[in-house]
Amino acid sequence: MSGSGKRLGFIGLGMMGYPMASRLHQAGHSLIIFDVAEAQVDKFVREHTGAAVAENLEAYADVEVLITMLPDSDTVESTLLGKDGRNRLIDRLPSGAVVIDMGSSQPIRSRALAQSLEREGLHFLDAPVSGGVKGAVGGTLTIMVGGDETKFREALDVLHCMGKTITFVGGPGTGHALKALNNYVSAAGLIATVEALIVGQEFGLDAGLMIDIFNSSTGQNYTTLNKAKQYMLSGTFNSGFSLRLMTKDIGTASELGESLGWDMSLGQKVKQICAEAASALEGTADHTEMYRHLQSSKTA
Repeated sequence: MSGSGKRLGFIGLGMMGYPMASRLHQAGHSLIIFDVAEAQVDKFVREHTGAAVAENLEAYADVEVLITMLPDSDTVESTLLGKDGRNRLIDRLPSGAVVIDMGSSQPIRSRALAQSLEREGLHFLDAPVSGGVKGAVGGTLTIMVGGDETKFREALDVLHCMGKTITFVGGPGTGHALKALNNYVSAAGLIATVEALIVGQEFGLDAGLMIDIFNSSTGQNYTTLNKAKQYMLSGTFNSGFSLRLMTKDIGTASELGESLGWDMSLGQKVKQICAEAASALEGTADHTEMYRHLQSSKTA
């Protein structure tokens, strides 16, 4: 797996997957693509000369690497293992192929999936990303990778097309575990920032000034640096990461903690706040809309 021009399968052309696949195409890789949204597939083929559409499972018969950018473990497993064990994509993949799950799946299920694929002569890496749509477009994503370290090193040239900071973090499932925990920490910082802004403004402070002070003080975090002025105070609320996906990731982090005997009391509260906001807002709401939601839900 050295050099460029590999034959890759890519499944999932959503807000993140589309620009990620585009980066691979720009790097000279041969792509076999698929998404349930036919309009996205048609658009990709029009914009990327030479990209082919997977009309059936046989289209993946000679791919070296299959990348999935799908929303959850259920979707990944049904895509790879079929429904009721029928029409399994893994039966069409060549022996030794590497499957890279770059979505936000559940760590324990990713570990089990890696074992299942290994029995079939395939390899699995969980390689979730951080950096949002901007990072996907620019190829500057942070990618945390779990799995076999040798296969990780062999896949680095493919991963470097999409990311800038790429780190091997441990065995199967550890990438997905770290992604969920990272998003929990990020969500906690988001909520703390929003609550501080609301209280400060109620007391007469200027919100923009507050962010400036936070960013030169110990309150600095990813939200204060990259989200508050850009997407919340501006009123655009379009950072490119949905509230529902963030809520799912926090749930994954909480479930992981529970499975290891930790109740994660703060995590449970963060999950509750995010779930309530996701329920109250439209399904497509950006996670930065937490600012508007908590403003409107202030108790008298």
